[in-house]
Amino acid sequence: MLLPTALACAQGNGPGTRGARAAGLGNASVTLTDVWAIGNNVAGLGQVTSPTVGFYAENRYLSRALNTAVLAAALPIGPATDGKATRGVVGFEAQRFGDKLYSEQRLGAGYGYRGSLISVGARFDVLQVSIEGLGSKRAVAVSLGGQAEVLPKKLYFGAYLYNLNQAKLAEYQNERVPTVLKAGLSFRPTGKVMLNAETEKDVDQAADFKAGIEYQVIDALAVRGGFSTLSRQTTGGVGLQAGQFRFDYAAAWHTALGLSQHLAIGVQLNRAAK
Repeated sequence: MLLPTALACAQGNGPGTRGARAAGLGNASVTLTDVWAIGNNVAGLGQVTSPTVGFYAENRYLSRALNTAVLAAALPIGPATDGKATRGVVGFEAQRFGDKLYSEQRLGAGYGYRGSLISVGARFDVLQVSIEGLGSKRAVAVSLGGQAEVLPKKLYFGAYLYNLNQAKLAEYQNERVPTVLKAGLSFRPTGKVMLNAETEKDVDQAADFKAGIEYQVIDALAVRGGFSTLSRQTTGGVGLQAGQFRFDYAAAWHTALGLSQHLAIGVQLNRAAK
């Protein structure tokens, strides 16, 4: 009974977008290593070196029914040396999508660890889907991620498998949470330029190809652009670093459905020693 209404909604229980930086890059985010790695690729948590809290808000196509709000936190364990927490990083996330008629609530917890050139991570989700008049269903999803530094400081690889256990949401038509595999590369020819390319495949949908570019204009300001073939969106955004605070904004344009907007605010609770 949940399926017809669920399909009418845009979120679709999948991994979705985390953070306006990822949104500005066309969501080519599987190699990123900030607090939003808790949702983009949990392996990226392993390179977070300071306790960080982030808030993310998203509105799709100017519809109040397609609002998403996310609160995330990353907490390194042990001292930070050589750009990593010696005992790894734990992350937490709370997310809500939708309105009174249809909504999704998600609680997630993850762990990421950085070795010499390879990072690995795992995440557990408790997902609840609610439809007014039809009740709600819960499912537990398990996800795994990995990142590797292929060429030191230049080329990075990332892969993320969301919902590897194929969690079931409802008996009706054997409805399950989507199982999604993402994999991509990030090429960083200089300290100012990052080029990301990524493909994402839901077992029930066509593959999505995503790409994005980030240019660090000055230390405090970055500009971004990107696109996604499956969602047919072009994206752009900016990021501003102000002390311990980071502000990111992105806009996405769909030729038929119009404008989506993304805003994220992050704060490092204390700076890691260089």
